[in-house]
Amino acid sequence: MKAALGPYRAMATIVGVLLIILCLIGLPLHYLSPEGSQAEAIGDGISQYLGVAHGWLYMIFLIAAFVLSRRAGWDLRFTAVTLLLGTVPVLSFWAEHRATRDVRARIAAESAGTAVATGTSTGR
Repeated sequence: MKAALGPYRAMATIVGVLLIILCLIGLPLHYLSPEGSQAEAIGDGISQYLGVAHGWLYMIFLIAAFVLSRRAGWDLRFTAVTLLLGTVPVLSFWAEHRATRDVRARIAAESAGTAVATGTSTGR
């Protein structure tokens, strides 16, 4: 479980940052700038390249999150919310924090010898 947490956190951070840049900088420059302006061209570049990068990296994020969910024993609802929030700017960071808190609680419970109920999360 601990080995799956690192790749998940890295991908969640990368995907979250790219999504914020894409949605809060690239798309407004593309759609709100006058046609033919340099700002529109910059927005086009950001949207085109970061959009593709985000799409591919989101697929890797989905795999990392799914692997972590299976190792941590998350229920379907917790897993689905974590995966879907990777598509929402800013909320993706909250989902990563929530998932990390849950996994760390499970790791602590394992090392202390206590059981954490399967399919539940702490602090929901």
